[in-house]
Amino acid sequence: MLKKFIPQKTISSIGEGSLSSGGEDSNRSAYSEQPKATINDYKKFMAEHSGKDVLSSDVEIKGTIKFQKELLIDGKVEGEINSDGALMVGENADIRAEIKTKSITIYGKVSGNITVTERCELKSKCTLQGDLKAARLIIEEGATFIGKSEVSSGMSVKATSRPEVVRHEESAKPAFAARG
Repeated sequence: MLKKFIPQKTISSIGEGSLSSGGEDSNRSAYSEQPKATINDYKKFMAEHSGKDVLSSDVEIKGTIKFQKELLIDGKVEGEINSDGALMVGENADIRAEIKTKSITIYGKVSGNITVTERCELKSKCTLQGDLKAARLIIEEGATFIGKSEVSSGMSVKATSRPEVVRHEESAKPAFAARG
């Protein structure tokens, strides 16, 4: 629990691990309680953990999940997951969803189709039951994958991408020219 830090006395300087505002005995009485978190501590904590979201193993969600940066799911999800970020499916996870994201690493169980614009990694004890579209696919030995995969050659996958036929304009040449 974060509490607002209000000093009892004026503090003239703050050093590493110590507070000084005069005599050592006066500091003990003013700060005899456990150290309280400051607003700066909170801001530092949020900066270190910004963009990293976690849904723990005791969480169950039905519906649509959208996130921006990184999400670790270790609980149960049913519905849709959409993001431009990185999704990690934990060992305890049981996901029944259509997933569209930038990258995914699966340690747990996923049932549903996955579309990934960059990288998909199936770890050794995971189970994926559904179709997969990805730019890169890494499958570790021991992973279970039931479905079909579509892996592009290093190019980003789009949800409705189709191969394009590129024709260069050249003068028509007969396949077999007369030999003379």
